[in-house]
Amino acid sequence: MPKRVDHAERRAQIAEALVRVAGRRGLHAVGMRDVAAEAGVSLRLVQYYFETKEKLLLHGLEHLTARFGERVAARARSAGTAPEDPRAAVESLLMTSLPTDEESRTFHLVHTSYAVLSVTEPALAAQPFLQQPAAAEDALTDLLHQARTAGLTHPDLDARTEAITLLALSAGLGTSILVGHRTPDSATAVLRHQLDRVFEGTGRD
Repeated sequence: MPKRVDHAERRAQIAEALVRVAGRRGLHAVGMRDVAAEAGVSLRLVQYYFETKEKLLLHGLEHLTARFGERVAARARSAGTAPEDPRAAVESLLMTSLPTDEESRTFHLVHTSYAVLSVTEPALAAQPFLQQPAAAEDALTDLLHQARTAGLTHPDLDARTEAITLLALSAGLGTSILVGHRTPDSATAVLRHQLDRVFEGTGRD
């Protein structure tokens, strides 16, 4: 009896291979043949699942983003973050995105590379991932709304604008770590300083 193929598992295997290659060489240098070789499958199989390089890159980015969400949740659990503590949840999301270990470094590098490539590649820019609001922005906005309601921030806090600001700061600090302009510790200190300004009177040592 022929072995039944788990298509979701096979697609995840190929996506993981894409992420590994992109983490070593940069997304701009990744081809479908490179991903096939890394995954240990044929080029034809990669083309069967994804048809074009643009679709492969999009799936890889979505896979990476899902893994990021899992890492945020795991960090919150390990820190004992309570559901009613929006400050801790916000900090967990932002700190997880800083490239302080190999997995977060890969996330930041590939995510940023995709955005940069989309500037000159219309097929990438047209993909749904870049056409819809980022999930991280929505999640952070919701957490800041909760914090404002709980009296942990200034009553006039614009949650959406502050979420955008914090994510932009985190992204910039992440890039500065990647290129060696800032250490993970100094970037973390800057991010926590900004959080202390947002969460008035709830700063942590």
